[in-house]
Amino acid sequence: MSTVKLTVNGKAVSAEVEDRTLLVHLLRDHLNLTGTHVGCDTSQCGACVVHIDGRAVKSCTVLAGQAAGSNVTTIEGIAKGDELHPMQAAFRDNHGLQCGYCTPGMIMSAIDIVHRHSGGQLDEATVRHELEGNICRCTGYHNIVKAVLDAAGRMKVAQAAE
Repeated sequence: MSTVKLTVNGKAVSAEVEDRTLLVHLLRDHLNLTGTHVGCDTSQCGACVVHIDGRAVKSCTVLAGQAAGSNVTTIEGIAKGDELHPMQAAFRDNHGLQCGYCTPGMIMSAIDIVHRHSGGQLDEATVRHELEGNICRCTGYHNIVKAVLDAAGRMKVAQAAE
């Protein structure tokens, strides 16, 4: 057993976990942040994507101890109070979800995509390529891609306003 200390959604947390505990299980089982989903246990689906120090990472591939000292953001930590993050609002407005199981990981990946491509144009082909590590079994991706492109514009406006 080890004590893992990290910051999750802006709050310092500490948990006593087995050394083999994955970050996804620390979040879900120890911190009750169940928006991060376990979809495949093989790092194929992307349902478990969180941000570690600002980068999208599949939390099923990271031991909790490896994240010690890091700043982790989950889907629960991206809204500002009752105001949805622009990516969440774009997914809602563009019907970028159906069953919703993949949505948290999709949104966290999409935010990272927009941040990494903020200097250049983000187009449909780039979004489709970048989302290859996230599986949706319901939508066919058309509205997800629309949502990401819509959110990219919203995020630029929100950033300019800050």
